[in-house]
Amino acid sequence: MERITITDAMYAEARRQADAQPLLNNSIRSGAGAIYGFLGELIFVAVKGGEQANTYDWDIEVNGVTVDVKTKCVTSEPRPHYDCSVAAFNTSQACDYYAFVRVPKDCSAGWYLGALARDVFYREARFWQAGEIDDRNGWTVNADCWSVPISTLF
Repeated sequence: MERITITDAMYAEARRQADAQPLLNNSIRSGAGAIYGFLGELIFVAVKGGEQANTYDWDIEVNGVTVDVKTKCVTSEPRPHYDCSVAAFNTSQACDYYAFVRVPKDCSAGWYLGALARDVFYREARFWQAGEIDDRNGWTVNADCWSVPISTLF
């Protein structure tokens, strides 16, 4: 895991992109999470390089490899046993890798957690159905999703 301080310039760019984006179908937070998604992309680029593409299928292209960045707005620092998820309605995205980032609500920093090849992700992931309760932490799943622990990422 790598912690990145979010600069004023990063925040301003993420805000600009979020404001320009139309509301996405199936948006879990009705568009309110767009700023976090774009911050996640900028954090990924700061750590790994590449260029934002912002297509349906992927967010970043790095040396011909496509990466969809999944960002979660959080209230605490990540721990290796925490999960990284892909919503079930996103399983048809044609990307090479999923990368995972967490950003606290105050947007002061973010954590690049790692990545997995798309096919490896689904081979390793557990399916969670909306309404299920994770007995490890009491979390109620709010949307069908596939998840892996942070510790499985590279």
